[in-house]
Amino acid sequence: MTDLQILPPQSFTPQAPPLAPKEQFNADATYTAKPWTLIWWRFRKHKLAVVSLAFMAILGFLALFADFMSPYTPNTISRLNTFAPPNVVRIFHEGQLHRPFIYPMKRARDIETARVIYQEDRGKVLPIRFFVAGETYNLLGLVETNIHFFGIDDRRQQINLLGTESLGRDLFSRLLYGARVTLSAGLIGVAFSFVLGLALGAISGYYGGWLDSMIQRLMEFIRSIPTIPLWMGLAAALPIAWDPLFVYVLITIILSLIGWTHLARVVRGRFLSLKSEDYVLAARLAGASEYRIVTRHMLPAMTSYIIAAVTLAIPEMILGETALSFLGLGLRPPVVSWGVLLQDAQNLRTISLAPWLLAPGVAVILVVLAFNFIGDGLRDAADPYGQ
Repeated sequence: MTDLQILPPQSFTPQAPPLAPKEQFNADATYTAKPWTLIWWRFRKHKLAVVSLAFMAILGFLALFADFMSPYTPNTISRLNTFAPPNVVRIFHEGQLHRPFIYPMKRARDIETARVIYQEDRGKVLPIRFFVAGETYNLLGLVETNIHFFGIDDRRQQINLLGTESLGRDLFSRLLYGARVTLSAGLIGVAFSFVLGLALGAISGYYGGWLDSMIQRLMEFIRSIPTIPLWMGLAAALPIAWDPLFVYVLITIILSLIGWTHLARVVRGRFLSLKSEDYVLAARLAGASEYRIVTRHMLPAMTSYIIAAVTLAIPEMILGETALSFLGLGLRPPVVSWGVLLQDAQNLRTISLAPWLLAPGVAVILVVLAFNFIGDGLRDAADPYGQ
């Protein structure tokens, strides 16, 4: 009988398959990338946030260069073009492909109601030209020029992409000029409230004691003030003869002084939970200054919370300015903002005859949604526990 030789069992360690060169490069880049680079890579995965960011970038560009992008100035009056409907941009005329054009509008009256109506004159074509000469303006307040991005050559006709209002002023041009005021009011107001809320919330949560009590009582007092009666009193107190720009700056500052409390509460709550963390205690024992502990250790740990609060505060500021100006308690003509433009849509009869006057309201909705989507994407991207 043949002796069988039993070999000792060999240890087997499973090994992962080698990574592809591209995957290996991505893994190495992830380990060595900076924090803001990682945030950007995560943010790009949020498609809706990326689209919203692109939309806000385009809108910001249009608002910044509103003088150049709009065919007319915001106060250009046309008495014979009141409540004109929007022009339809076409590319086909009598079955033939044509460069972008519009048909001229013919003014007439309804026989039964005597209401002014507009009809397209299909026998004439008005091509849309680019970089045309028009009304003189100062580009960014620096360079005097009369070149507009688009327009038509016929001086007796107008191109109104969003129609006109009661004085015949182009609503598209006024919408771009109003975006400059409304968006800047939201951004500047949030910048002021961000500094106040971050500083006072950090002091309240980090030091506690009587400082915390004083700041909390101040926040409760501000939050207890009724907003509408406050604005009614301010609107009555502001002299009509004041410069509209000064009133705009004053309203922006007051909005920021009222709107910082929410962010301060969020920052205070996070600081109360973070100041007892091990890494904060280790930094304190290592001799780090309080300024370094707050700025280098505690604030970066709550980046996602701050981003979420700020991106929600900007739409609140925009809605606040729009609502107050709509009610006549905020900005007043000749300042052009989306809230001021919506004052023309207060009359239901006017809306039924000219529904395009609600275009500023649609713009407000789109901007608020875009900021919310951007905030969601940034919050998820800045979350240190996110994948």
